[in-house]
Amino acid sequence: MKMVFIIRMAPSFNSMSKTVAVNVILLAIAITSIAQTSARRGSLDGTIYDSHHETIRGAQISIASATFSQTLLTDEFGSFVISLPAGKYLLSAAGEGFASQILHLHVTEGARTSIEIVLNVAAPEESVTIVASDGVGYQAEAINSATKTLTALRDTPQSISVLSNERLRDQSMTSVSDVLNSVPGVTSHQGENNRDQVVIRGVSSSADFFLNGVRDDVQYYRDLYNVQRVEVLKGPNAMIFGRGGGGGVINRVSKDPQSAALRELTIQGGSFSDRRFAGDINQPFGRAAALRINGLYEGGESFRQFVNRARYGINPTVSLSPSRATHITLGYEHFHDSRTADRGIPSFLGRPADVPIETYFGNPNDAYARARVNLLSGTLEQQHGRLNIRNRTMFGDYDRAYQNYVPGAVNSTKTFVALTAYDNSTKRQNLFNQTDFTFYVANGRVRHMFLVGTEFGRQLTDNFRQTGFFNSVSTTIEVPVDNPVISTPVSFRQSATDADNHLKTHLAAAYVQDQIEVSRRFQFVAGLRFDYFDLQFHNNRNDDNLRRLDRLISPRFGVVFKPASAISLYATHSISYLPSSGDQFSSLTSVTQQVKPEQFRNYEAGAKWDARKNLSLTMAVYRQDRTNTRATDPNDPARILQTGKQRTCGFEAEVSGAVTRAFSLAGGYAYQDARIISATTAAPAGAMVPLVPRNTFTLWSKYQLRPRLGFGLGVARRTGMFASIDNKVTLPGYTKVDVAVYFRLAEKWKLQAHVDNLLNGKYYLNADGNNNISPGAPRSLKVRLVITF
Repeated sequence: MKMVFIIRMAPSFNSMSKTVAVNVILLAIAITSIAQTSARRGSLDGTIYDSHHETIRGAQISIASATFSQTLLTDEFGSFVISLPAGKYLLSAAGEGFASQILHLHVTEGARTSIEIVLNVAAPEESVTIVASDGVGYQAEAINSATKTLTALRDTPQSISVLSNERLRDQSMTSVSDVLNSVPGVTSHQGENNRDQVVIRGVSSSADFFLNGVRDDVQYYRDLYNVQRVEVLKGPNAMIFGRGGGGGVINRVSKDPQSAALRELTIQGGSFSDRRFAGDINQPFGRAAALRINGLYEGGESFRQFVNRARYGINPTVSLSPSRATHITLGYEHFHDSRTADRGIPSFLGRPADVPIETYFGNPNDAYARARVNLLSGTLEQQHGRLNIRNRTMFGDYDRAYQNYVPGAVNSTKTFVALTAYDNSTKRQNLFNQTDFTFYVANGRVRHMFLVGTEFGRQLTDNFRQTGFFNSVSTTIEVPVDNPVISTPVSFRQSATDADNHLKTHLAAAYVQDQIEVSRRFQFVAGLRFDYFDLQFHNNRNDDNLRRLDRLISPRFGVVFKPASAISLYATHSISYLPSSGDQFSSLTSVTQQVKPEQFRNYEAGAKWDARKNLSLTMAVYRQDRTNTRATDPNDPARILQTGKQRTCGFEAEVSGAVTRAFSLAGGYAYQDARIISATTAAPAGAMVPLVPRNTFTLWSKYQLRPRLGFGLGVARRTGMFASIDNKVTLPGYTKVDVAVYFRLAEKWKLQAHVDNLLNGKYYLNADGNNNISPGAPRSLKVRLVITF
């Protein structure tokens, strides 16, 4: 994939089964044996400086000989390292605003060559734009969200899946749920079919979503029209992201202004009246400013009867660089999503009810889900010698409401199903401010990247819920299973337990981290975060006021061993907490007020191997324990004990990148065993955690047959999983096949056709309990035209 980077020349840093265990050991031995072959090669490492002897992050290094060629970027230390065959090479180092340097080198077999390069400022008339590769195919080289500094993925001691913009396009992904269903070990939750919700390593959350590293925790459906890539960071992540994040987090990275002009229009149409129009315009103004505007309109129906959607959004962003040491980014997004609320189908005799997958239950004319989102963001980044300061602020105003009809239990003769209804609204304002100080220190061969940061936030939330009364009398109605669409009058009013509250949440956090490079072979990451979390709850119904204060300490430690420059073996340990009010803190009671936060503790080891240029292989084995979950006192049912425990053990393996110049791959396999190991209020010991399939496999491949013609093929396989914690209903496993064709009509016209579920298999994607099950879509077609001008 080709990306244009604005490179500012200052160092801104951004129990398992025995079989699985044996496989892990064998793979580690295999990787280490491969590493021994590097003795027949030589290694080259270097550091790039400016004229003030400050390191330059993100400089482009090109190395070539008669038989070898590779391009890479310097890391957050301004350094690079590469293993290559012995011989003579031509090396070019370049950066925006700097004159390039060209060196002749000789690399000796089995020896290490170290160099230092100083780049001088380019003459005023020179204008240098660096077009860097973000990995041919789907590989990402480095991200900064995992450590808050730009760190190569292979040097980050954590399992991370990155979906690049090219992969999002090739697989026709437009929503977060599309992403979740393509990452092994991650499952999309139905989320009552009105929001994004994710299950990672057995932990379900509707709040662990972030935008450019800042919390975006309101429940709604997000779109990818203004997203450059999506990062799935697995395991507890509180050290970087704060509370929650017990199973992992989803971080969207937005499209920022670039130094090169861009005009792009995307037109899409397809099955079920699908229509989508997206625009991306980028305009630089000299070398100090740029403007980028992304816009979207989408509408369409569904294979589900009477269900439709409409969404639109616009996101202008301005980038300013008043000096070489200062960079400012300002952005605003308005996004609106409206759709028919659809809770899916019920179950019968432990399986999804055998009804047509398009069957709607309830009154579609009186069921809706809508969200209005306004986001303002600003980032200020300054460089003072070796100190980098980044301040990021985001204000979000959210207005979300939904009204839905909920299918319940089917009677024993499968003739009638119970139906209930309710509506719910949430208004929330978020204000977050993050300040990060990063400082690079070198002491001989030992290098440190220190991070010191703070985060402050305020969240104001209003929740209001009403229950539906059929014919203004009953909260439940029986409807025929074979004809469940109704028009019965329903009035909505508050029942005795419906929420009507106002919450104030204040948080303050401080964190420190040190990334240590002891030698070419050993690196360490150690960090600690302190969170002050203050939740104030006011019940509008009875004027009760409750308050819960939590002081949370979240550590993380990781070690990376590199037997060769392209191979990393790592181990890590981290802890996160979830306050007793839950990930959406929608309510607080006199009982939950006294309950300690749940704790998530993760142990993980893995290997990462850049097998060749632009192709990476990763694997991880982990155990994650969830403790302090609630359990009912067996001697006093009215009392809550925090003795509940959940454990998830798993193995993950992924591949991403280009096998050849024409052939790209992305996907992997995940094994998960998630179960209750000590009774909770929801389940006894031994129960399996819902929506966690034992095995998942996804693989997407693209082959460029000719310069103008390419093909894509995707396979997804998932074994069965339980719909809820009582383990009474099973969603059967399935295999799904997708295909795509890519054709370049002209230099600036690209046509793409994507067929989802080619074999038209019947499957069930996810659920929200035993009787709200979402069928998967039948065979469908999307055709997309991308025009650049």
